[in-house]
Amino acid sequence: MIRGSTLWRSSARAASGSFQEGLCILPKNFLLTVVMVLFGVSGATPAQTLKALAHQPPGGIQITFQLTDGTVMAQGNGASDWWKLTPDNTGSYVNGTWTQLASLPAGYVPDYFASAVLADGRLVITGGEYNNNQFALTNQGAIYDSQANTWTMLTPPTGWTYIGDSPSVVLPNGKFVVGNKLTKQMRQLNPKTLTWTSVSSKGKSDFNAEEGWTLLPDGSFLTADVQNAPNSELYSTAAKQWVSAGSTIMDLHSPSSLGCIKYGPGGKLCYYPPGEIGPQILRPDGTVFATGSYTAGDGPGNAAIYDSLTGTWTVGPVFPNGDNAGDSFAALLPNGNVLVEGVSGTLYEFDGTRLTPGPGTFGSLMVLPTGEVLVGGGTTQTYTSSGTYQTSWAPTITTYPPTVTRGSTYPIHGTQFNGLSQAASYGDELETATNYPLVRVTNNSTHHVFYARTHDHSSMGVATGTAAVSTKFDVPASMETGASKLEVVANGIPAVAVSITVQ
Repeated sequence: MIRGSTLWRSSARAASGSFQEGLCILPKNFLLTVVMVLFGVSGATPAQTLKALAHQPPGGIQITFQLTDGTVMAQGNGASDWWKLTPDNTGSYVNGTWTQLASLPAGYVPDYFASAVLADGRLVITGGEYNNNQFALTNQGAIYDSQANTWTMLTPPTGWTYIGDSPSVVLPNGKFVVGNKLTKQMRQLNPKTLTWTSVSSKGKSDFNAEEGWTLLPDGSFLTADVQNAPNSELYSTAAKQWVSAGSTIMDLHSPSSLGCIKYGPGGKLCYYPPGEIGPQILRPDGTVFATGSYTAGDGPGNAAIYDSLTGTWTVGPVFPNGDNAGDSFAALLPNGNVLVEGVSGTLYEFDGTRLTPGPGTFGSLMVLPTGEVLVGGGTTQTYTSSGTYQTSWAPTITTYPPTVTRGSTYPIHGTQFNGLSQAASYGDELETATNYPLVRVTNNSTHHVFYARTHDHSSMGVATGTAAVSTKFDVPASMETGASKLEVVANGIPAVAVSITVQ
């Protein structure tokens, strides 16, 4: 938050020489540590590869979002510039091309905001820790329409003068919920009317600053407190209140000694940061892998594991080499492992027991429909790991149109269209969840790959099991005609393909 010699930002822009989000003060001994922390660290390295994109983004990358037409939207390092990555006709993102998109309306140039791709396919962002490179906790927001390539400013919730870098989540019903960074308050956005309503925050233990929210299969969401660490909490959407989820056992937050950070008119207001925390990811087995920032005494980052089926916490592995994941990125790999980026730039895979160190890089992490992870930073790359998904994790298609016409829209039904997890997390803000269906069509003759824009998903939940779900897809006018195969893809895992004819 404050940019100075003792503060490090812990994601994409470190690689390009600029600062990164958060109040992550690097431990004094961090860069000097050479002793491997043995607990929970594997000596073997799985097959992991990093591959640079053939065409690098002209504006660099801070953060990326998977749009429902198969393209990737990225905020450039200038914060005001936005770009689109389109895969080539074989479906390769490595060989994809970049085009510039519309800029946000004048006056709104945010860094580190709450965000989500909505069920109608639009991207919403709100708030910003910085605006025009100034610490502001802005309450501005905007919605992006990929079809029109336009941004529309979003009115802030009534009474919210500040939003900043706040936690957010899209509920199974498609509503977008944001937590006020400076208070315990929550507001809910109706995407259809673009109106905000109050959401009860009854029972909340501490204010929302620096926390992250993880959507669970029952529609509730989990957070590990920062101010009141090691407490954790669950928000029940049915009961409309927070309840304790118990102690994380291991301390996941880093202390903060920054004191008052001034903001507001004339700098008359003070924000007292509670520290930082790492990302947390729901895995296919129902556990949430929660990572920590550095601990008191400049110790390495801890980790803890929450079992959403039993409601219990167990101790997770300690990061090796004094590393930690404070205000860093994590993504769920198709093989069920969690990919976590340490503040050192080392990528780790968590397999349910161990943290295995891999290659080093800096940048945001987001799962592509190919199963690769897009790493956005100084050099934009894809990360590929060994192993694969279990067939029970994949979406299934039950009803679909056997013949489709270019330029038309069709419904498709099945199960688990939203995947088993949001599949992405940061320490708090910069939410880039991909728990929504994509439709991919491959022509049988040319083997060319096309994505049909999806929208109006029946659910935005995770791990929906055998429940019937659906979405709609728009057949592109450019799609090749003839016999083809169609797949629904969620979090990089495809359904068994069905045969269709494009006419």
